[in-house]
Amino acid sequence: MALNIVLVEPEIPHNTGNIARTCALTDTVLHLVRPLGFSVDDKHLKRAGLDYWHLVKINYYDSFEELVRKYPDSKFYYSTTKAKKHYTEFSYGDGDFFVFGKETKGLPEKLIKENIDTAIRIPMRTDLKRSLNLSNSVNIILFEALRQLDFFSLD
Repeated sequence: MALNIVLVEPEIPHNTGNIARTCALTDTVLHLVRPLGFSVDDKHLKRAGLDYWHLVKINYYDSFEELVRKYPDSKFYYSTTKAKKHYTEFSYGDGDFFVFGKETKGLPEKLIKENIDTAIRIPMRTDLKRSLNLSNSVNIILFEALRQLDFFSLD
């Protein structure tokens, strides 16, 4: 198996391209939930992913519910600045899903409230009302999960 990154309605092609590159290099599956804020043929998306696109396992969904129905027995973690627990407070397993919201709004409030027990956050200043870049956040959380899983012997 592998770890899974879910981007719910991503808006910025550069972020998705960078995340796709990370997924390719870590053998992580990328799941994109529509609507996307760009075309998958977007030159910026392809440029950010460089020549890694053929190495990325990408699945597309018309809704987040469709993805959850496809993987009913899987563990989902929801990245949000509204979570009470840090991402380092969980023990991750093979096949886990890490869910990230759109760059401008994050995940829907209802989804966070329904899954508050598996909501995770990266510690950062909250007085600025800003957060880390999406691709940076994905990398931070993904590499903690990979570390816990001994990097699946990627070396």
